[in-house]
Amino acid sequence: MTTDGRFIDTGIATLEGEAAHQRPPEHPPVLTRVPAPIKGPVWIWSIPAYFFVGGIGGAAMTIGMAAQVFGSRGIGRFDQRCRWTGAVAGGLGSALLIFDLGRKTRFLHMLRVFRPTSPMSVGAWVLALATPLSLASAVLPICSLSYAAGVGSGILGIPLATYTGVLIGNTVVPLWSATRRSLPILFGASAIASMASLFELMDLDPRERRIVHRFGTIGRIAEIAAAAELEREAHEVPGAARPLRDGFSGTLWNAATICAVAGLAISAIPGNHRAKRIATGLLGLAGGAALRFAIFYGGKRSVREWGRVHSAEGFSPTVAESD
Repeated sequence: MTTDGRFIDTGIATLEGEAAHQRPPEHPPVLTRVPAPIKGPVWIWSIPAYFFVGGIGGAAMTIGMAAQVFGSRGIGRFDQRCRWTGAVAGGLGSALLIFDLGRKTRFLHMLRVFRPTSPMSVGAWVLALATPLSLASAVLPICSLSYAAGVGSGILGIPLATYTGVLIGNTVVPLWSATRRSLPILFGASAIASMASLFELMDLDPRERRIVHRFGTIGRIAEIAAAAELEREAHEVPGAARPLRDGFSGTLWNAATICAVAGLAISAIPGNHRAKRIATGLLGLAGGAALRFAIFYGGKRSVREWGRVHSAEGFSPTVAESD
């Protein structure tokens, strides 16, 4: 069959109309190097708040399990405090997540299936199971059932404190995608530091205070190191690190770094003064919250700036002649 380049079978269709006899160009233009559009997240402020509160709850559940399994009888009050903290934080985190979803039934719909390959599906199930287990271990009298619930919530507390980093790292948001390796570690370390900071504001006995100080020191050092690694990873992708340097998200990120370093420095001062504990606790909580909100709003900003960065580097939609 002879054709004019449009491959139209004139036995089936009739070439009539205003443009029927136009010829296609010998070398038609083709679009090259067109970046795919990126749609930013539609989450609201309650999501980074959930990241923060859920992280504290997960860390409290896990440390409470460690105290339950490896601690002595004299540490039972600390174990109970961890269980209640995990239950309250898990319940508050669930409320923040449902607030973002808009309706309670939407959270229940997330539990209709379980997909191990989906961080969101795994996270929903972890939250739904860990919170009631932590509450059961706190409410029930000391028995084998309470012990099993405490161990179960402690095991689930590990992914509860870290899965949000995996969740946002599994997106195409430039800042989150570029730092997907360090985000879960950063969120986990920050969860330990924030949980210890919260306990610094509580009335603890000397032994419990030593435990909190030890975990807090480890968490703050790991948080500072993971934050530095996250910045290094972000600088490897053009424009991904910019939201961490300036603007609202950059201010929050710098504030989180300052709070983490200052909290670590104050906690290293000898003595057990009340003013020292309050300062360490408030700095740790403020730094942990600022870190989550900096990552969240920095990711939103990186989506808006993605097109500008690639346009400046010659990756905007262009028309080129085919060879």
